[in-house]
Amino acid sequence: MDSSKKKLFNILFLLLTLNFEYLFAENIKLDRGKALYESHCADCHSVSLRGSAHGNELVGKIFLEKWKNNYKYLYSTITETMPPGDNHKISEYEYFEILAYILNKNDIENVNLTEIVNISKDENWVSFSDPSTIDRPEDRKSFFENKKLNKFINLTLKDINYPNANDWTSWRRTPLSHGYTPLNIINKKNVSNLKLSWSLTMAEGSNQGTPLVYNGVMFLTHPDNIIQAINAKNGNLIWEYKYNYKKGSKTLGGPTRNIAIYKNKIFLATYDAHLIALDAISGELLWKTKKANYEDGYTHTSGPVIADGIVVSGINGCERYVKDGCFITGHDPETGKELWRTSTIALSGDPNSKSWGDTPELFRAGSDMWIAGSYDPELKLFYIGTSQAKPWVAVSRGMTPNEAALYTNSTLALNPKTGEIVWYFQHIPGETIDMEVGFERILINENDQKFLITIGKDGIVWKLNRKNGAFIKLKETIKQDIYSDIDYKYGIVKYRDDIVNSEIDKAFSACPGIYGGHNWQSASYDNNSNIIVIPLHQLCSDMIGRKVDMSEGGGGYGGDSKTYKMPNKKPGKIVAINSKNLNEIWSHEQEALFLTSALTTKSGLTFIGDLDRKFKAFDTLNGELLWETTLNSAVHGYPISFGINNKQYIAVTTGMGVFRALTSNLSPEIYQPEGGNTLYVFELD
Repeated sequence: MDSSKKKLFNILFLLLTLNFEYLFAENIKLDRGKALYESHCADCHSVSLRGSAHGNELVGKIFLEKWKNNYKYLYSTITETMPPGDNHKISEYEYFEILAYILNKNDIENVNLTEIVNISKDENWVSFSDPSTIDRPEDRKSFFENKKLNKFINLTLKDINYPNANDWTSWRRTPLSHGYTPLNIINKKNVSNLKLSWSLTMAEGSNQGTPLVYNGVMFLTHPDNIIQAINAKNGNLIWEYKYNYKKGSKTLGGPTRNIAIYKNKIFLATYDAHLIALDAISGELLWKTKKANYEDGYTHTSGPVIADGIVVSGINGCERYVKDGCFITGHDPETGKELWRTSTIALSGDPNSKSWGDTPELFRAGSDMWIAGSYDPELKLFYIGTSQAKPWVAVSRGMTPNEAALYTNSTLALNPKTGEIVWYFQHIPGETIDMEVGFERILINENDQKFLITIGKDGIVWKLNRKNGAFIKLKETIKQDIYSDIDYKYGIVKYRDDIVNSEIDKAFSACPGIYGGHNWQSASYDNNSNIIVIPLHQLCSDMIGRKVDMSEGGGGYGGDSKTYKMPNKKPGKIVAINSKNLNEIWSHEQEALFLTSALTTKSGLTFIGDLDRKFKAFDTLNGELLWETTLNSAVHGYPISFGINNKQYIAVTTGMGVFRALTSNLSPEIYQPEGGNTLYVFELD
């Protein structure tokens, strides 16, 4: 008898001997517990039970230490609180099946279940939607057959770096990451006449994708590593590709924030830490290259960028103690061959290795990349932001905030041909409260000067010289209490003493908190007006550093948090600043969080969407609300604009994902439907 069957047999034996006369063996199915867990719990706690930024780990040494001999309280905790805002949708018996699955994954067999559960016979019904009944996968099979694109013209580097005004060929339209369209057909006078042109239902999951449009064809990335080619004029599907990934590799509900296109290929960074290339004409797989082992925690939430003809991408899932650490890679677009690999952790031989103090290399974790990079085709430099060291709290990783831990929480400038780090700038050395600065890098020009602008979770805007990384200026955009001192001349921030001296299992407060300030929702730059529009969150957190398993495969996030609204502030905020002096021009606050990036247009409009299902257009110059519409679900992802036959279109996605675990409790007054992942495309009436 194999080990899994033995475990199941032991659980069955226990239940039967404990006089659960109504709990027949045929109903104790670990596969049902597994399915229920993946449906209701995995978005936050991961399919592997290893946890994430949104949920604690449910397997391993630390979990066992916390809950050993206290499984009754564990059961009551999950039934009362999990999933946040949705616990009423799960029956007691289903909770029992989830618990049985979690215990099984932890090799726990001899538990007195009579002390844990008290389930009525009436709860023991097979769900009507169970795959074994009516809704069988074989009955839902689509018979759609892929077609090929007609008259496809290969994209050149010019098409990517300096795209036609009608196209959106990179994550933020160009490698400069402006999130701006030069189209101005939709303007302040006629924006009120916007109407729905077409829509398309999307796969479920955390819907944070960016459509690409080239020559009238949209390449749409869905959750679940699905890519479609669509007629951008009418929404008709041309081809669809579904990547076959291991379920254990999917994390945080499965956002895939961007794909890349070059020549005749579409490039996708997959959940299971591979990089693949598809034929843009047919959707067929051309090559597949393994970057790392997903079983070590590696995954992708963002995709590659084409930089000087190289497919450059970061990776994330670097919170575990594994030998490879975190890294950036460059791949040959024709073959998928890895050309170079650059560590984002300063290891032995690196001149900045001592920035980790005496921490052994195995225990140097973090510095992953959640957002795609940017590229300057003139300087031929690739720029990307790294996240903080892991675990989040310095004391949990056996360090102090006085140890910088390079190259975490930094802007890195790399040569895309070789992977060489040309320069770096560390924004928050020794970061200790999940205040990462790992988001978009906006590349702007002022006369003959070249600058880089980025925003961190602390809401601070950073301006650097992108030729050499020299600090220029910083600006606070929201109220904060985490820093006792900010040196505005040299760009140095200092945490409060109680944060610096925090201890294991002792809570401290932080405004903004781990969700507060800025996040993955990117800013947009209007180079006509020199205005940057930034989505912000005005949230605070209480945070506790936890003990982690200091062994190979251990580590993790190592912190628990409780998030709440910033006192006397509304959670949702957008602010417009002048890119030259970083001064605020206008701001707008509301109860609903803004959950999309900003999109600015040449005509002076800013499009953005929120939690309350509203998609809005503001006047970029003064913040006046000019138009809004209500969609089916929370507006999510990265809005874009494109043109076909002298018509301008605005596209945006809806749906939620792991943010619902936060917002359902944070904003219970706002209706948040489940699911609803959809692409909406608007045009003028």
